[in-house]
Amino acid sequence: MPGDSVFTGRAIRRGSEPARTGYAPGMKPRTTLLVSGACLTVLVVAGCGNDDGTTVESAPATTERTDTTTLPNPASGMTGDAFGVPGTTETDAFTYDQTAVPVGSTVDVETEEDNGRTTVTLSVTGLAPNRDFGAHVHTRACGPQPADSGPHYQNDPDPAATPESPSTDPAYANPQNEVWLDITTDDNGDARASTTVDWEFRDDAAESVVIHAQHTMTGPGVAGTAGDRLACIDEDF
Repeated sequence: MPGDSVFTGRAIRRGSEPARTGYAPGMKPRTTLLVSGACLTVLVVAGCGNDDGTTVESAPATTERTDTTTLPNPASGMTGDAFGVPGTTETDAFTYDQTAVPVGSTVDVETEEDNGRTTVTLSVTGLAPNRDFGAHVHTRACGPQPADSGPHYQNDPDPAATPESPSTDPAYANPQNEVWLDITTDDNGDARASTTVDWEFRDDAAESVVIHAQHTMTGPGVAGTAGDRLACIDEDF
């Protein structure tokens, strides 16, 4: 599989182009480094806000999904240039929690569409070791605030959901209707997972991947929630 190749770094300063090697046609890989955003300074003084009250935060997991495919961890040393601080340099990603997602940790998102199906693969290096994370595709681009990325992308949108109250109905908030990528890091903080869904993304309707504080829950009223938003990566789906 293309994701098993050794990842190469991507210079992501403004105006640079990614170095892409070893990927099959249809792949859209992008390797970035997560760095602290302006929100981190604000967090110390006034609080940055996590999910703007729209999801269940840090609730005990009564039910967790188990169908993400865990792949061999990426090779250590996956590198790229650091993002700039918001307001001074154009940025693509943020870490909102430097303990869980340290400055300098890396992330790669690959997307492959084939005959109406989509495979998304997430690889990370240098996160907090030996801990669980959730990860989902979200509807809006990253920003300095965790809530800026909006709710989860749903292939079949929940008609009862609103911007203030995103879907937590298991009929819609599930790994067949959304993209969920739960991971557990190893001793080095590395992890890799992949999932395939039986649909393709609508144009301009999915713009980021958000890394959350715990594995994703599936029970009624909490389905799709995975705790605080720790980091966000812009992605062209």
